[in-house]
Amino acid sequence: MKTKKLGNYLFLFIPIIVLLIISLINMYIVGINNTFYKSYFSKQLIWFILGFLSMFLIKIIKPNILYKYSKYFYYFNVLLLILVLFIGKTVNGSRAWFDFHFFSFQPSELMKFTLTLYLAQILSDEHIHTFKGELKFLLKAFFITLIPSLFVFLEPDTGAIIIYFLIMLGTILVFKINKWWYIIIGLGLILLLGSLGFAYYFNKDILIKIFGTSFFYRIDRILTFVNKDSFQLDRALIAIGSSSLFSNNNFVYIPEAPTDFIIALSISNLGFISFIVILLAFLVLDIYFLYNLFDNKKVKDKMFLAGFLMMFLFAQLQNIGMNLGLFPIIGLPLPFVSYGGTNIIVYFLFLGILAYQKKL
Repeated sequence: MKTKKLGNYLFLFIPIIVLLIISLINMYIVGINNTFYKSYFSKQLIWFILGFLSMFLIKIIKPNILYKYSKYFYYFNVLLLILVLFIGKTVNGSRAWFDFHFFSFQPSELMKFTLTLYLAQILSDEHIHTFKGELKFLLKAFFITLIPSLFVFLEPDTGAIIIYFLIMLGTILVFKINKWWYIIIGLGLILLLGSLGFAYYFNKDILIKIFGTSFFYRIDRILTFVNKDSFQLDRALIAIGSSSLFSNNNFVYIPEAPTDFIIALSISNLGFISFIVILLAFLVLDIYFLYNLFDNKKVKDKMFLAGFLMMFLFAQLQNIGMNLGLFPIIGLPLPFVSYGGTNIIVYFLFLGILAYQKKL
């Protein structure tokens, strides 16, 4: 039993500590090269300390209490999403942050945790052995996810909306519903994306009239990766291309480097060896979480882990892919590596629940 517990510690915490160290080294170097980022190292260190404290706080409170009151956490988070639209700080065209002078707080990031918690709590009690039961189950999951997505859409934050629906999909996949529902959902997504694509390429005026210029700008930004017409991506690829296995002798400025383009920054600062280490650390974590998903017997815990895993995997693939020019740029941070307080603490909150499930 002690050997199994030690194995859980090693597979969970060693990769995370490796990612945190790489993050801090990058924050230190970027602060030396660019005075705008000079405080990022100390702030990132504080966020990591607060993250570990929040993880241990989960252990003290116990997840069952969080599940019990998840409805109220969810409603309160929705209220924060409404308030940020009126009194929030605008950054890069998105009104998504509460600015408290010394730090900023992003409620759309916290919603990833509260949404997963609430979906796992409310959907695990559903009985879906009939058509009516399956329909009720899916509609409940959809509307719980849609409500925060609508307010985040107004910020706007495309990446967060995608994450919310991936979390919903993860929780749904735990249940064995009729395969026709997946076909219907898939066809609906194809129809929706096809309609948006058609409007973008053939009638931009209608798209702007219905959804506004902010949404059009987001669609335009996503689709620019097809032609690689992006200053951020150009700078990132230059930084990557001029790097060796262990170093880069030429400093290359990359916009949003500590957040969205952390992979390009890391390769530029520390060489391709850092990228290899990051990939290996995530591979160990992904295997560990997948193993625990299939090994978990409790439906509620299984749903929570499935929702988290969908978010975790997508964030990795999307962030790394957009750094390499393979995926659109939608502003998703890389877990445990990118700079950002709310995002870091939210991931540690997830870890607190998952660690408690394994009795760590």
